[in-house]
Amino acid sequence: MQERPRGSASRFAQGVYIRLAAILAVTLALSIRAPAQSMPGPKTVTQPGRVIGTVTDLNGDGVVGATVVLSGPEVTDRRKVVTRENGFFEFDGVKPGVPYQINVRAGGFKEWTSPAITLELGEIKLLGGIPLHLATQNTTVHVTYNRVEAATEQVKAEEKQRVLGIIPNFYVSYDRDAEPLTTKLKFELALKVSVDAVTIAGVAAVAGARQAVNSPNYEQGAAGFGERFGATAADGFTDIMIGGAILPSLLHQDPRYFYQGRGTTGSRLRHALLSPFICRGDDGKWEPNYSSLGGDLASSAIANTYYPGSSRGAGLVFGNFALGTGERIGASVAQEFLLSKLTRRGGHIQGQ
Repeated sequence: MQERPRGSASRFAQGVYIRLAAILAVTLALSIRAPAQSMPGPKTVTQPGRVIGTVTDLNGDGVVGATVVLSGPEVTDRRKVVTRENGFFEFDGVKPGVPYQINVRAGGFKEWTSPAITLELGEIKLLGGIPLHLATQNTTVHVTYNRVEAATEQVKAEEKQRVLGIIPNFYVSYDRDAEPLTTKLKFELALKVSVDAVTIAGVAAVAGARQAVNSPNYEQGAAGFGERFGATAADGFTDIMIGGAILPSLLHQDPRYFYQGRGTTGSRLRHALLSPFICRGDDGKWEPNYSSLGGDLASSAIANTYYPGSSRGAGLVFGNFALGTGERIGASVAQEFLLSKLTRRGGHIQGQ
């Protein structure tokens, strides 16, 4: 049996050892790898939080039935609760790290919205009392200016105007921007003056003066005084009704005297002297005073039917017309410079 060379045996043994070492290394590697692959990875821990709060009014009392909405960036994050007794509400399972907002609504109160709320892991967020303010009500008031009502109030005030608190001074307007009179108001004002007790007393005084000078040419005595009283009353009534109500209604003119009260004496005097000839129309424009002139002329013509025969004629008509117009001029000047200071308005006499 031949012997292997010593060097060959040594190399063979070394090769065996190397193979065994390699096998052992692979075996160890496989044994270590297998357990490593079977071990589970680390788990992500998520611990939800809670949001707790109370909805109150400004007095600190709980608001029951308020709607509280928790909203997140996702639609699925939206949740809603209704406050219970004492206004308490609570949200469980709120995700940490997510920005939320809380919105509170309740009837009669202004809506309340919180700033962004982000919870930490397991955090309990206490909002405390959420005070709700009363809702502001926007009320729109539509104011309608009623010119008829305004004119009615103006006439009521004018019907209280009296010289020295006694003599009626109803046909003067101290308001330069007075509303135009309706037909109804024109007739009411004329009747108010006609039946006033002081007016009737004035008719009696004029009748007495006419009795003294025997004009018109009625007989003397009580019967003559009665006729003169009736004629004087008829003169005044027809004049005021035609010139102060009928014609102003038909011609749309204002029968009142509009007190100027300021400016130079010359301008005020001119205003008064022209008043029987120029009047304000219902449209606010100045125009010929057909109403006043027509009333004086018509009253004088009607008087021609009931005056005694000796006092009738064209002279009576135009004489009375001129007299009536002259009296109106004098009355206007007195209104502008004297009677305005003596007329009781608003419970006192102007100028005192």
